[in-house]
Amino acid sequence: MKHENIEGAGLTYAPCRYGMSRILFRGPRRRLDKPYLAFVGGTETFGKFIDRPFPAMVEKELGRTCVNFGTVNGGVDAFVNDPTIMAACNDADLTVVQIMGANFLSNRFYSVHPRRNDRFLRASTVLQAIYSDVDFADFTFTRHMLGKLLALSPERFDIVVSELREAWVARMKNMLGQIGPNAVLLWFARQELSDAHWNEGPHPLQTDPLFITRSMIDDLRPLVRDVIAVQPSEIALKQGTRGMYFSAMQAKAASEMLGVACHAEVSNTLAPAIKRFL
Repeated sequence: MKHENIEGAGLTYAPCRYGMSRILFRGPRRRLDKPYLAFVGGTETFGKFIDRPFPAMVEKELGRTCVNFGTVNGGVDAFVNDPTIMAACNDADLTVVQIMGANFLSNRFYSVHPRRNDRFLRASTVLQAIYSDVDFADFTFTRHMLGKLLALSPERFDIVVSELREAWVARMKNMLGQIGPNAVLLWFARQELSDAHWNEGPHPLQTDPLFITRSMIDDLRPLVRDVIAVQPSEIALKQGTRGMYFSAMQAKAASEMLGVACHAEVSNTLAPAIKRFL
């Protein structure tokens, strides 16, 4: 097994794969032939720059094997089209699904990489018609592309947001249907889960998960055991990168992520909630 280290930081992710899945997950690889809990999600679930992300903290608290299926910049598409991981989640005693952004999935307007869902592949003819003044060959990442579209026309961008939200809900229903009834949704974000307009605030595209509303989550409630919302406290947020592992070149990226104290808070909420269902 290849071991991946952050240069100069001393943290090992021990990346591994499960079955036929092509996604690299955080190791060490766990056995799936004994009872376990599954955690599906993006960068926060993976725990980039963090020695013990919240799935590991929950494992220690509950004394139950917790399999980390988080992947950096992952979205719904990375999982819903992966039969190996969907089967593993279906077999789990309980699956915690971190709510991921609506920008990280293919839709009627654009396509993303099947595993690295932050990577923009191509625009559809429909989007090219709506934004005939844009050269989509200039983009590598979806957020960069979306930022350009917003800057050009907030009115036209409303159409894009509506499509992303509709596609996200449909894709989530598909994924939760594959996982089965023993799942909970986790909202883990700086901002409160609400129905606020996507364009509120000075930097509308810098929030995560992007474009997700309370109403969208309510639409999924019949498919899950519970929805757990954790908005880190100001005390936790002020801890910043304390306890995180990163090189000097990665300092800015680390500063934009939820830190160790935030992971501790979500673990403290998740562990007793999960215990009720076991």
